[in-house]
Amino acid sequence: MRKLVLVASMALLAACSAPQQEQINFMPKAVLSNSDIVQDAAFTLTSKDMRSAQYVALVDSGRSNIEPIHSKQNVRISIENALLDQFKSQGFRSTVNSENSVEVEVQEALVSVKHSVMENQMDGKVVLQITAETPQGKLVKTYTGTAKRTGALSASNEEIEEVLNDVINLVLQEVSNDRELQNYMQERF
Repeated sequence: MRKLVLVASMALLAACSAPQQEQINFMPKAVLSNSDIVQDAAFTLTSKDMRSAQYVALVDSGRSNIEPIHSKQNVRISIENALLDQFKSQGFRSTVNSENSVEVEVQEALVSVKHSVMENQMDGKVVLQITAETPQGKLVKTYTGTAKRTGALSASNEEIEEVLNDVINLVLQEVSNDRELQNYMQERF
């Protein structure tokens, strides 16, 4: 019995020391408004992750080895929370049962990395679709952010993280500055 416990303990310790899959931080920053465009207009915010896979980066080292890297945070929830903060800073109020709704679809959030010993190339892309809907109709807008970056040596996880976060922040800035979306929500919510 002792040998069995010893073998089981060693197997458990070996499993714990196995390399963990690498992850990066996904931290979208809300673009906060200095002034309200509405006073307490209510809406319901929902989101969907339409990506076919949950990783946020694909690293191709050129040796028939493509490694996916996942986010430590839930991408859909992080984006939803950032947009909620943006809309709140403009004077909107989130509620669970409003006839006005905003739906966010995460269609793409990926950094493709090709690297060799001497250099790396990163291509980041984030695509969000936002649908603002009221009983009078709806507005559907797609926001796309892209970035290309090259560097010496292999790309580190910190560099991949930086590209991904820069691209999502560009998209959030675009949403924040979109007058058509603001006017639609302001007039109808």
